Amino acid sequence: MIDLSKKKLFLLDMDGTIYLGDRLFDGTLDFLRRVRERGGRYLFATNNSSRSVTAYVERLRKMGIDAVEEDFLTSTDALIWYLRGKYDDALIYAFGTRTFRQQLSEAGFRITDRREDGISLLVCGFDTELTFQKLEDACILLGDPAVDFIATNPDWVCPTAWGSVPDCGSVCEMLFRATGRRPKVIGKPEPEMALLAMDRWNCSKEETVLVGDRIYTDIACGVHAGIDTAFVLSGEGVPSDIEKYGVHPSETYSNIREIWEKMG
Repeated sequence: MIDLSKKKLFLLDMDGTIYLGDRLFDGTLDFLRRVRERGGRYLFATNNSSRSVTAYVERLRKMGIDAVEEDFLTSTDALIWYLRGKYDDALIYAFGTRTFRQQLSEAGFRITDRREDGISLLVCGFDTELTFQKLEDACILLGDPAVDFIATNPDWVCPTAWGSVPDCGSVCEMLFRATGRRPKVIGKPEPEMALLAMDRWNCSKEETVLVGDRIYTDIACGVHAGIDTAFVLSGEGVPSDIEKYGVHPSETYSNIREIWEKMG
């Protein structure tokens, strides 16, 4: 059981957890308001690295959530946090969108999207601007064992209004089949996003809980980070996923409204 009264930091997945498509779930606004009233903090956590958080801010505002950029935590944020102190002086090939490259550059890293001498790290994100040249560059770079390989997230697909498109995990699988190299992954289900959130907001593991609808990414991230997890059945996940993936949440809820009702 989760003692919600002790939680100060709520890490929230979005699609399937607080909304579905363009429909905000009943109870979401009540839940967010309650967290703030108690002096807590919530962060919307996403593996999507193709764009900055501006689009998410606008989307949530259209649904009635008064969101600001500081309310979001992306896999690119976690990547930047992970790179600091390890690759500060490295020349990094950024395999991703223009926005992805810009975020890394603004964080102070030396970024290129051209294959050139001196590259010591390839970082791969969800790339809606994918070209064959990028794939070829990546394969050549990964042929050098001295070039490290990091990916923002392992998601196979990204949902769209009409279906799904290949996400970062699918591209990394292509690169693996061509080169035999697999990346160090940063986003959910790895723990870095949760660890960054706790570090940034100075909260302990006991004060933090992750809420999500996917066992194999959201809940696994929290488990790997050693924090409580709340599995909601309002999105993709079903109860049988717990045994299927061997990942056990701290507690299962029907939806975000049930969590709000149990917060007291």
